[in-house]
Amino acid sequence: MLTIAIAKGRMQEEALALLTRAGLRANETALASRRLAIADESGACQFLFVKPADVPVYVEHGAADCGIVGRDVVLESEADLLLPLDLGISRCRIVVAAPGAELFANGFGMLRVATKYPRISRAHFGARGIPVEIIGLTGSVELAPALGLADCLVDLVETGRTLKDNGLSIVEVIAESTGRLVVNRASYQLKAERMSELIRSLSEVVG
Repeated sequence: MLTIAIAKGRMQEEALALLTRAGLRANETALASRRLAIADESGACQFLFVKPADVPVYVEHGAADCGIVGRDVVLESEADLLLPLDLGISRCRIVVAAPGAELFANGFGMLRVATKYPRISRAHFGARGIPVEIIGLTGSVELAPALGLADCLVDLVETGRTLKDNGLSIVEVIAESTGRLVVNRASYQLKAERMSELIRSLSEVVG
């Protein structure tokens, strides 16, 4: 049996729909019960429903053989995982946004960056030689520049409407993010046949 960790929240429904098309259907009654670990109807795998940030942890440490989670989460986690398949779901962008597009024209000595993605932010600005002070927030990141708490933000956006409604513009796109299949390195070897079957089945329905 394969154990598949699925990110709860906005990606869960799309991930389950994709798995169903690939032949792995979660029991509707079990889903409605809000249980966090359920088997698929064929008994071929078990689904774990965990917070997005925890998916790479479960998979890297072998509590799950593989998982479905956004590329943004994988980049931020820096977990040692295999990423054999882009599932093309929950398409978003990791962006730098600020009240004005002239952010880098002002010659900041130290840029204050509000974000839920400190590692991605440090790596991005570090590669450009821009010193940053990271202001870690877990929600309502758009408020930080408006209130003077930060010069800009790094966040995940889908349409950009929330940024616009809060007086912010996208200055840079750091990376595209979609749902990815992530795989534990040991499981990829020890359960090679089952893993290859899963990757092949998902590949056939990704479109």
